[in-house]
Amino acid sequence: MPSPRLVFAALLAAASFVQATPAPGDGAPANARVHFIGIKDGDVLPPTVTLRFGVEGMKVRSAAEDPFDRSSGHHHLLIDLPAVPKGQVIPFDERHVHYGKGQTEATVTLAPGPHTLTLQFADGAHGSYGPQLSASVRVTVEAAKPAETDKKPAKAGAK
Repeated sequence: MPSPRLVFAALLAAASFVQATPAPGDGAPANARVHFIGIKDGDVLPPTVTLRFGVEGMKVRSAAEDPFDRSSGHHHLLIDLPAVPKGQVIPFDERHVHYGKGQTEATVTLAPGPHTLTLQFADGAHGSYGPQLSASVRVTVEAAKPAETDKKPAKAGAK
């Protein structure tokens, strides 16, 4: 049977580890931020568009690398939704698009009309870093243009 001192030391070490590990969504530097690259409020976009994501003050990592690392994370695209509150796990559905492999760009297809696109950064366990690490743009997606018809030029001298 372990001595009481050994048990106490083990409990003390475990308690200090738990206290030293930031809660989900904690750990982001005050100056960290995310942003869209190449689009801004008011832009008109085609239905299928490649979006590029930027982050400053944090490292982009795959979610699988270390879910408890609070100094890094990955991007999420929220379609017509506000930022996810700090510490909340970001849902998996068609309006909460996860880029858990560490992607910094993605091609998406959106319905025509006005949309708010929110870029949300989260930790490896998908815990949101909150509004501090989110950015939104309001865009309008244009209707798909009809495909050009294959018109063959008339031959010279044709009647």
